[in-house]
Amino acid sequence: MGIESNTAGSPENPLGETEPDALRSAARKRIQRLRTTANRGLWAIALFLVVSIAALNHFSFLPPLPEQIREQLGAAPPAIMISGLLILYSFSSLVLILARMVGDSVSHGGFYHVAYLTGFYCFYNLAGSLEDNFWAVFAAGATILSLESYHLWSWCSRQIIIEIEELDKLDGK
Repeated sequence: MGIESNTAGSPENPLGETEPDALRSAARKRIQRLRTTANRGLWAIALFLVVSIAALNHFSFLPPLPEQIREQLGAAPPAIMISGLLILYSFSSLVLILARMVGDSVSHGGFYHVAYLTGFYCFYNLAGSLEDNFWAVFAAGATILSLESYHLWSWCSRQIIIEIEELDKLDGK
């Protein structure tokens, strides 16, 4: 009765569960959250594929930029400059992902990579050299997002194993 009366209705345990039941419930919620998080990398890859298909069609579903806005933006950067930035971005991203893998820190899922890669598609499109550089952006994106997704999945899998071991301890296994 001591544990049950101390935990019933408390802010940490609003359902009035006993301490082991509350710990089991919290562990199961963390496992479910980790499983959901592990899929974030796949969603980022899927979004990148959709953006890549749109880029392959020169973003034809979007209206063209009005001439006034094009004049305000000025001339597009040369394709060689965009390519240099793509190489720098790709190398930096891969080094950061590998560092997180070695350090066993959590991954972010890759949606910000999709945003940057979309920017490269747009810059190449504005420069009129998207056809020549589409596969470079696609290969860089596929590599970066695959590695990021794998890292997120493997990190979440290790955390799920830890949570399952905690559940087994609570169950006396």
